[in-house]
Amino acid sequence: MPAPRSVAVVGAGIVGATTAWQLAERGHQVRLVDPALAAEAGAGAAATNSGSRAALGLLMARVFHRSSGRAWRLRQQSQELWQQWLATLSARGHRLTRRQGLLLLAADGREQELQARILADRQRLGLPMRALTTAELAAMSPALPDEALGGLLSPDDGQVDPGELLTAILREGAAAGVAALAERVVAISRGRRWRLALAGGERLEADWLVLGLGLATAPLLAGLGHGLELEPVLGQALELELASDPGWTWPGAVVWRGMNLVPRPDLGGGGRRLWLGATLEPGLAASPEALAELRTLGGDAPDWLRRAAVVRQWQGWRCRPVNQPAPVLAEPEPGLLVLTGHYRNGVLLAPASAAWACERVG
Repeated sequence: MPAPRSVAVVGAGIVGATTAWQLAERGHQVRLVDPALAAEAGAGAAATNSGSRAALGLLMARVFHRSSGRAWRLRQQSQELWQQWLATLSARGHRLTRRQGLLLLAADGREQELQARILADRQRLGLPMRALTTAELAAMSPALPDEALGGLLSPDDGQVDPGELLTAILREGAAAGVAALAERVVAISRGRRWRLALAGGERLEADWLVLGLGLATAPLLAGLGHGLELEPVLGQALELELASDPGWTWPGAVVWRGMNLVPRPDLGGGGRRLWLGATLEPGLAASPEALAELRTLGGDAPDWLRRAAVVRQWQGWRCRPVNQPAPVLAEPEPGLLVLTGHYRNGVLLAPASAAWACERVG
């Protein structure tokens, strides 16, 4: 086993926190740096302002539209790791709300053809997946959009509460020895070791530096002469309470025209809660029109969904790479790792990203 290294992980969202946890589990001396961490850094408190908490936590690995290439491999690796890690976290007493199963609805002929190709390919690979007829969809409660032409059910995919998951991972990281520091990194420089200048005036040194803090990654890299173009894509989401108990019979979370409906009966309200999200809005400003489009499923919302009351509304910014595929997993120079630009799949791809970083640190 290689000698322990000192590693500074900048960014305590799901990707950074997972990476810090896994590095510490391998015996490395890890500092996790993010101003969103609680003041009592060593307690493993949650990063309440993290963009990861704005996610809905869908794990869409098997239903990916491709079956080869880097993106497919990262998704499948993450799928396997999440199965192991979620079992481990639950066994260690962490509360984790997980919904197994994901149902993609076909809204038009093009989506029907795509689902047929995905189904044939997954069956060839021996992965569980099946098509649902309109009659099967019509029998579900609450009612799905009448316009659905069919559905594709992936029992291996699903959803996990990202807030609960992030809290569990931060606590496991602390138990493994991760030292949390609620500070903002304003500059990094090279020397015999990596040097981090913090907003509070302190300086931190480490053998390895991992940058996993979304949009703020690019300015820090620019200070070292490395270019990376990232853009924000805002997403708005809603928590709704239905007017009556729907008697949920959905086989998991539902996706309609890229919009996600996640039953959350565990949140109270007599089992009538639902998460709905998220919009895709280039830039930083939230659009009321985009939120209204989401609220009505683009005009296809069944009556029960239109009558539901808004309990909570939130938003967050996904970090998308420009002119290169997501995510960015790069080593611009020895000892400097970049994990960013996960776009809409930060929760899903956190394990594969952490594994990639761990392989390089050793």
